[in-house]
Amino acid sequence: RVTLVVNVASHCGYTPQFKGLEALHRKYKDRGLVVVGFSSDDFNQEAKDEAEAAEVCFLNNGVTFTMIAPSSVTGRSANPVFRELARQTQQPAWNSNKYLVAAAGKVVRYFDSDASPQSQAVTQAIEGVLAAAKPR
Repeated sequence: RVTLVVNVASHCGYTPQFKGLEALHRKYKDRGLVVVGFSSDDFNQEAKDEAEAAEVCFLNNGVTFTMIAPSSVTGRSANPVFRELARQTQQPAWNSNKYLVAAAGKVVRYFDSDASPQSQAVTQAIEGVLAAAKPR
């Protein structure tokens, strides 16, 4: 499946992007997009425990897309998903880096923190990958 992978933190200036990520999830899930958020404290902005992180994600922001328990997303201690994303593109420089990954596992597009999930660049890239992935 086409996947949008995002590194997130509960107490970051980019936390409002959760709402945009949720909107993408709802809009495109039936067309094959999977949104996956990876909580990380690599930039010292994650909640102190999983319960608080869950409250920020699920209760405060209405997140229903998949959220992964906190792990590292940079350097040698990065989880295997982010090691591969960094190998193909670059490692996150901050929270809310977005990686659009085709069904075969190749990163199609990387977006930095400033790219809003609702931006034209992000939505056009998703539309393009979903159209290419559609069986003919």
